[in-house]
Amino acid sequence: MTKEGGASLEWEAPALVLSTAPFGEADLLVHLFSAEHGVVHGLARGGGARRNAAMWQPGNLVHAQWRARSAEQLGSLVGEAVAAIAGRAIQSRIALSCLSSICAVADLALPERQPHPHLFDDTVAVLSALPREEDAFANLLRWEMALLADLGFALDLSACAATGEREGLAYVSPRTGRAVSRDAAGIWAQRLLPLPALFMDPSDFGTPEQWSEGLRLTGHFLWRDVFGPLHRPLPSARQRIADLARALREQSA
Repeated sequence: MTKEGGASLEWEAPALVLSTAPFGEADLLVHLFSAEHGVVHGLARGGGARRNAAMWQPGNLVHAQWRARSAEQLGSLVGEAVAAIAGRAIQSRIALSCLSSICAVADLALPERQPHPHLFDDTVAVLSALPREEDAFANLLRWEMALLADLGFALDLSACAATGEREGLAYVSPRTGRAVSRDAAGIWAQRLLPLPALFMDPSDFGTPEQWSEGLRLTGHFLWRDVFGPLHRPLPSARQRIADLARALREQSA
C-alpha cells in the first residue's frame, strides 16, 4: 500500500532484508526488496539494538513501513517480523551460503525502486525452502536465471542455435547465451559453457559437478551483462558459493 500526499511519501508491504550497515550507535541502514517498490534503502532507528537486531538479518521477511518527505530522500523504516528465514538457514553451511549469495546479488544487481514482482515471489520461495539442502543449489541457479531474465538478459535454452534441435542440448554460447547441442558443438565444445541437465528438468536437483558448472554458466552472464557494466566484480558472497560448489565437486570425485 502506498500513500502520497503533499511533500510526504509512505508505503507498507512485505519485504526481504537484503543487507544492513550500522548507522550511528544504534541505527541501521537497511536495504529491502519488495514486489511493488523493488530495492529500497531506509533508516531503521534502533535497528541495531539487541532487541531488534535479529529481525533485520539479511534473508528475513518483514512487513515494512517506509516513510520519507520526498521520493529522493532516505526514508525512515520500521518493520514487523514475518519469517525468520536467516535463523533457519544458519543451521546449514550450504543454506547460509545460498542465502548470502542471493541477498548480495539482488542487492547489487537490481536497480533501486524498480518493481520486480515475479522475481520477488521467486526469491521468497527460494529462501523459504531453506535450510533444506538437497535442492538449495538447483533453486539458487534457477533463481539466477530468473534474475537475468527479469533484467532483460534471458538465456535461450529452447533449442540449438546451430540446428534448431530441441534434444541433446549440452552447451551454451558465452557470446550469444543460446543453447548448443552436443552434436553441433563438435570441435568448438571447449569454447562453450557446459549446460547442466538440471536447467532442462525442474525436478532435477543436480550433482556437485552440475552445481559448479551451473554457477560458472550463470556467473559468466551475471558478470558480463550485469556487474561488468557497473564496473563491479561479482559479490564476494557469490564467489564463495562458487568456491563451495567446487569443493563439493572435488569431494565427490
